[in-house]
Amino acid sequence: MNLIGEHTDYTGGLVLPMAIPFASVAEIGPAHPEASYTFVSETFAGQRSFPVGERPSRAGKWSDYPVGVLLQLLDRGITPPPFTVRLRGEVPFGAGLSSSASIEVATAMALLHHAGTSLPPEEIAQLCRRAENEYVGSPCGIMDQFVVTAARAHHALLLDTRSLRYELLPMDRGTFHDARIVIVNSTVRHSIANGDYGLRRRELEAGQAILRDAFPDTEDLGAATLAQLEACRARMSAESYLRCRHIISENARVRTAREALLGGDAAAFGVAMHGSHVSQRDDFACSCEEIDYLVETAQSLAGCYGARLTGGGFGGCTVNLVALPQVEAFQQSIRAAYKARFSIDPPTYVCAAADGAVALAERVAA
Repeated sequence: MNLIGEHTDYTGGLVLPMAIPFASVAEIGPAHPEASYTFVSETFAGQRSFPVGERPSRAGKWSDYPVGVLLQLLDRGITPPPFTVRLRGEVPFGAGLSSSASIEVATAMALLHHAGTSLPPEEIAQLCRRAENEYVGSPCGIMDQFVVTAARAHHALLLDTRSLRYELLPMDRGTFHDARIVIVNSTVRHSIANGDYGLRRRELEAGQAILRDAFPDTEDLGAATLAQLEACRARMSAESYLRCRHIISENARVRTAREALLGGDAAAFGVAMHGSHVSQRDDFACSCEEIDYLVETAQSLAGCYGARLTGGGFGGCTVNLVALPQVEAFQQSIRAAYKARFSIDPPTYVCAAADGAVALAERVAA
């Protein structure tokens, strides 16, 4: 779940997510039938099975995510013995909570173990991201896969998506010690494999190309400034300009959020969160009526430091930073308000930062 830094992970920018205590599990065992690769889901109907040595085409179903991971491993020369993988999980789908990345990373960890090998966290994340980009056809960045792989309990993970350098930031200093993350699920579902998400990304990349042409030393939007963007404004479409402005200003908000975490200042972090939502709503145009209502309502409730849309957008969840004494009342109030407005009782989750897959594997091995 991303605390702040939205849509910056495919433009060389900064993100600040944390892992949440929901899991996808991949159980691996003998192949049925023999000499085959088989994927079964306890959540979705059907299974996917094909002979070892075959490279199946995309099916447009849930199975594309684990199959894409297998094909990426095979391309690296890692060939697991025949298997059956059974997938199950509790991560809400289409909610902006990294459900697809969770499935990918769980599959990768199981297949690597089955093949008797391992990879560094950075390589697992990159492999899973390629599976989603190249096989599933979803133009996601690397943030989800990276945090699902490399997160640590009680910490947020600040990731520079260009260099893949990351910093673990404690979430228990100062006023953060008595604050909690509350997720509110709008139940408005989204898919980022097509539609508006892809359009926003194309608009963004068009603006980035103009910036790079004008300022050759600026590798991507992660290195760009607002002054450079203004200098190129006349050469861009209005949409590209706004998308780029969101990214550049969002990177600045992530830096502000880092300082707030290190200083234990939940109020300053909340201001950055709200600024992020306004930018997503107005500049990136990836919010919707239901999400805007949840954010506006949250900001009006006692104890809420800040609220914003999290995930790819166009539905999904809001993330809210709430003072511990008000958490229960906050949940009750926001659920009642949303139900009165949209006739939907939204699920809410109070979350602490959890370990990612590598840390969980290390714990099991120990």
